[in-house]
Amino acid sequence: MLSKSDLADVAIAPAEVIAAVEAAYLGHAADPSGNPRKLNITAGPSISYAMLGQTNGFVGFKTSYTNNGTGEKLYYTTLGLYDEESGLPVALMDCGRIGALRTPAASAILARELAPPDTKTVLVVGTGAQGRAALPFLLTTLPQVERIMLFGSHPEGIAAVKGELRQHHPDREIEVLDDLGRACEADVVLAVAGPGTPAQIRAEQIREGALAVLVGYGVAPDVLWSADRLVATSAEQMALTGQDFAHPGTGLRLPDAELPEILAGRAQGRTGSRQRIFAYNSGMVVTDVAVGAILARAAIAQGRGKEVELWS
Repeated sequence: MLSKSDLADVAIAPAEVIAAVEAAYLGHAADPSGNPRKLNITAGPSISYAMLGQTNGFVGFKTSYTNNGTGEKLYYTTLGLYDEESGLPVALMDCGRIGALRTPAASAILARELAPPDTKTVLVVGTGAQGRAALPFLLTTLPQVERIMLFGSHPEGIAAVKGELRQHHPDREIEVLDDLGRACEADVVLAVAGPGTPAQIRAEQIREGALAVLVGYGVAPDVLWSADRLVATSAEQMALTGQDFAHPGTGLRLPDAELPEILAGRAQGRTGSRQRIFAYNSGMVVTDVAVGAILARAAIAQGRGKEVELWS
């Protein structure tokens, strides 16, 4: 059993997470059966998900529960990890940090594949958990970036984003924006804000050739509607979780390509330097399993967690 505190400070470099997530995507491209569609149950203000995935010698079963009806958001998520060959359980672990690592890794891979070739400026919208993790991952896949802009409404969140970046890139500085009027200067916009954000970048604020990556909130639906190309980590997952970006007249747009297919060389991402591209980053459980396996191995090797005999 590996708790949230057991996993909180297990050291893992962004490059290692990116490599694990990319390998999981390539495995999915080779055999999509390892990541079946998630199940969901909605009851009043709560929604629960169950996801099963297999990759790189492990099978994972992930659950999550969210409730927004109490005035304070409640969110719980776990990952059960099993050895693929023996079927024996390896760990039951809190999945919070796993999601906080695999999501910015996926965004960084999307940016590497889809950003304009002369990318110099990035804008991160949001300073929550995903906003804090975003920049070390983005700079791993886009080391040529010279200018970093940040929009957030919470001073403590802004300070946390700066602190996280300082740990990995002590020489880099962040420009904090008071408003989003300068969003048009960004080559890459990463929208990772929470549902209560005042940020709402509109289509006319996305410059020609730019990439907008959606993880949470921070861009308006018309950014997707007007994009020259739409790329998703998973079209199936986008159909389930992306309905708030459906056009009132034509419904939810189908992606032009999926990231695993791009990585496998079977689909194209960017096909022109002047294209505005919208990327929809939805979670795929195979990436949770891949990152969870790394964290579990490291934590167990360090003697963390509590060993449980299930069948003694």
